[in-house]
Amino acid sequence: MSTQTTTDATITTPLEREIHVERVFDAPRERVWAAYARIEQLVQWWGRGNRVDVERWEFRKGGHYRFVEHSEGETYGFEGRFREITPQERIVQTFEWDGMPGHVAIDDVSFIDLGDGRTKVVTVSQYHTPQERDGMLQSGMESGLNESYRALDALLAKG
Repeated sequence: MSTQTTTDATITTPLEREIHVERVFDAPRERVWAAYARIEQLVQWWGRGNRVDVERWEFRKGGHYRFVEHSEGETYGFEGRFREITPQERIVQTFEWDGMPGHVAIDDVSFIDLGDGRTKVVTVSQYHTPQERDGMLQSGMESGLNESYRALDALLAKG
């Protein structure tokens, strides 16, 4: 079995209320972690490379975040609270998209050092109902996520 870095994440639905995302980045875990944890880096890739206004950023357990992405005259708001932060290993947070208000997911993001200068990021998103999960899948989430990950690749390539 060979491993290769791709530009698209592997997205599966192993359980009726979950979305499982895996993506390998060609950078050490410390750099990938920093791209998630440092707001000045996060805004460069998180919104698919579009302008992102940070309305709130409290990167600590119980802290609140809110971003507004601007794309082609449209705005997209996202927010949540951090439940757990284990530096360079794991972030657990709530996630709510303004396009599906009141439907809050729990995102559990793990950062796995592959030992060869690459990092695997695994995100498990859990929804309250299968319908909420399916609504997120049908929202364009997959293409937006892959666009953001390609912007993250570009940021990580800068060194």
